[in-house]
Amino acid sequence: MTTTASTEIRHGTGCSPYESLVEHVREAHLLGGTVALMEWDQEVLMPPAGIEHRGRQLALLAGLHHERMIDPRVGDWLDACEQDDGLIADPTSVEAVNIRELRRQYDRRTKLPVALVQEEARLSSEGQHCWVDARRAADFDRFRPVFERIITLLRRKAECYGWAEDGEPWDALAEDYEPGCTAKTVETVFTPLRARLQVLLDDLMGSSTPPSAAFHERKVPIEAQKRFVRHLAQRLGFDFERGRLDVSTHPFCTGTHSRDIRITGRYREAGVADALGTIMHEAGHGIYEQGLLHEHTGTPMAEPVSLGIHESQSRMWENQVGRSRAFWRWCLPVMGEFFGDAMDGFDLDEVHGAVNIVRPDFIRVEADEATYNMHVMIRFELERALMNGSLDLADLPATWNEKYRQSLGVEVPDDAKGCLQDVHWSMCSVGYFPTYTLGNLYAAQLFEAAREAIPDLDKQFAEGEFTPLRTWLNEHIHVHGMRYRAADLCEHVTGRVLEAEPLMRHLDNTFRPIYGV
Repeated sequence: MTTTASTEIRHGTGCSPYESLVEHVREAHLLGGTVALMEWDQEVLMPPAGIEHRGRQLALLAGLHHERMIDPRVGDWLDACEQDDGLIADPTSVEAVNIRELRRQYDRRTKLPVALVQEEARLSSEGQHCWVDARRAADFDRFRPVFERIITLLRRKAECYGWAEDGEPWDALAEDYEPGCTAKTVETVFTPLRARLQVLLDDLMGSSTPPSAAFHERKVPIEAQKRFVRHLAQRLGFDFERGRLDVSTHPFCTGTHSRDIRITGRYREAGVADALGTIMHEAGHGIYEQGLLHEHTGTPMAEPVSLGIHESQSRMWENQVGRSRAFWRWCLPVMGEFFGDAMDGFDLDEVHGAVNIVRPDFIRVEADEATYNMHVMIRFELERALMNGSLDLADLPATWNEKYRQSLGVEVPDDAKGCLQDVHWSMCSVGYFPTYTLGNLYAAQLFEAAREAIPDLDKQFAEGEFTPLRTWLNEHIHVHGMRYRAADLCEHVTGRVLEAEPLMRHLDNTFRPIYGV
């Protein structure tokens, strides 16, 4: 009762509809941030026995957040704002962007019953816990019962949202991650891209002079790796006054606002390049989040535009920067300072070749750039089939394995290296995977624009200087929040619609010289 009364006063006659709307959604954002913090705690710190209670906590908070965001007053305030030409005349103004995106969110959220939102939060918590156990045992059957409940729930959720007459259930879920994305548009992008990637892959696999993989076999103490990647993340621009780095089963980035961003990594002794790439990837996400304008916290102007753009930021740091020869000219000597004689015997050519070695394998997060998008395409095809009912869940492991046999020519040895390797489905996240490939496409095109603006990027990377690139990204991508939709942002920054050519140029220029093809 107290909360309601204070809310009515705060949003009373003394405030304009727009002021009332913004204040209300900022309060709701506090609940959403609390959910994110508890989810981070579950993955990083919470003892396993706490999972059942944590599921109830998350369900309660998700329900409260949803109820606040579908409050009928939100619809009334939006109606009033949309009739105020002074607020919406300039579609790129702060007010117009917030009104546009809050309307989109409100219209979607009001289609979902509170009970379904609570069930999804509870099931996501349970699903992640079950997935960790099943993955550790390499046994899909341990995860299958909860996954069946997840798919059932997501089909119900898709039905609540609805989809276009010529669309399908997957489209309704993808809209939460990449607005405007549909299975058909993804298929239109993926089909020709797959053909071009296959040509490149065949050429590389036919090389008689592949690079050595010895660098990946060198063991480095895990504690030393942790110290090094923290130094690296800070050097790239991840601000540890506003963020932290921890360990989790599946690396991720989350946070409550731009001044509290959490990233995680994972480590193994013979895997320093994996640890490095993982942290550069997650730091890229974190740098984006930290670059959002704090004064707009709680509104769309301080939210990432889409997961495709989000992935463009992480993949750019991981690939265009982290796999470049210029970067390794700086990085290899620095690794020697941290790891001592563990780096002895490796020169720049060997290490640069090793981090760009093309080796069709089972694990997406460890994949090279030439095969990475194949992993994404397989997942898209499978989750699309699960959602439309053409694939029975019992057949998922075998179908997964067959697709890997056909696309990458590898035999998947067990479920942990197969259909259990990613956390996403356990979190009720279907529709997410294509954003990784979209991110690669955006990253390549945006990086070409950055290179045009900063011609000496390679020289800077070789000297360990990353501030100019980070500043350019901050000014051209991060500060805009949701001012532009993803495709519009790409065209605004690069002057061109999204296309595959920049990515293929990047891949050709990276791999063909190394492989001599």
